[in-house]
Amino acid sequence: MSIMSKKMLRAALCGAVLMPVVAMAAAPAAATAPLNVGFVYISPIGDAGWTTQHDIARKEMEKALGGKITTKYVENVPESADAERVIRDLAQTGSKLVITTSFGYMNPTLKVAKQFPNVKFIHLTGYKTAVNVANTNARFYEGRYLAGVLAAKMSKTHVAGYVAAFPIPEVLQGVNAFTRGMRSVDPKAEVKVVWVNSWFDPGKERDAAITLIGQGADVITHHTDSTAVVQAAEEKGKYAIAYHSDMKKYGPKAQLAAVTHHWGAYYTRQAQAVLDGTWKTSSTWGGIKDGMVKLEGMNSSVPAEVKQFVAAREKDMVDGKLNAFTGPIRDNSGKVRLEKGVLDDAALSKMDYFVEGVAGKVSGK
Repeated sequence: MSIMSKKMLRAALCGAVLMPVVAMAAAPAAATAPLNVGFVYISPIGDAGWTTQHDIARKEMEKALGGKITTKYVENVPESADAERVIRDLAQTGSKLVITTSFGYMNPTLKVAKQFPNVKFIHLTGYKTAVNVANTNARFYEGRYLAGVLAAKMSKTHVAGYVAAFPIPEVLQGVNAFTRGMRSVDPKAEVKVVWVNSWFDPGKERDAAITLIGQGADVITHHTDSTAVVQAAEEKGKYAIAYHSDMKKYGPKAQLAAVTHHWGAYYTRQAQAVLDGTWKTSSTWGGIKDGMVKLEGMNSSVPAEVKQFVAAREKDMVDGKLNAFTGPIRDNSGKVRLEKGVLDDAALSKMDYFVEGVAGKVSGK
């Protein structure tokens, strides 16, 4: 082989070795796949209510994290075997963070989580966790207490009505805090409760509201998902405290204010933690101070001095000077539930009674 041929062969071999190296250097790095976040909703999204607030939060999370995430949701999922099926389907189809947004989804979430250890789950508003299941809740009762203060200031009959879903601790906290808020202003105040045994049933909610108005309530509120209670108050010329969302467009004269829920910042932090690989199971219970609960949408008809009075109570709550459940606390049979101090979270989580000022008995007792 000639010297020239050897040089050509050497050059060809060098080229064969170098070409893939150059090609590898020029190739772009593989893009990281976005995190898919799945949501399970108890009721239709609508434009007001519990599910609406979670869907607003989902969109806030999308805006905050941009292309780093994608989301999907299934709405109107009953607390039954359907819940387990939907949760499992989300995990099987690529959701690496699944958020289940109703109390009755707790056990189905835990069951599915065992089958998908590489998927993270967040459940609202239960009390159980697992290595890959966190839970979160909001101190709705703080907003309820302030709403009770406002209701007492505006009521002429000293009677408020409360349309309630189920007799679980979360709901009982709200009824009791609202009552204690009213009675902190008006010791004669009474709260009457009608159970509808559903999170979302506009017909039952409306009927319950009308019943309570017939029993003398001139302010009504609800722990249910639709706008029916506010609409009934508007129709009957009574006041209402909306729940979950600001519902003033459904009761422009009726709505005194709304106790609202805000999940966007929390969801964004949790999704970012999954992306960063730093996510850990946790229990979160945020309130007024944390921005997870607000009293907003106050009616312009509320006198300025009443607004100032409520605002001062809210400031005391944020500053730690006011707690909705400071002793003495008696139930409505007269039994002392707390002599002094503040009811702790463990006791709140097991609440199964009505406080003084609530008419009737807890359903099922």
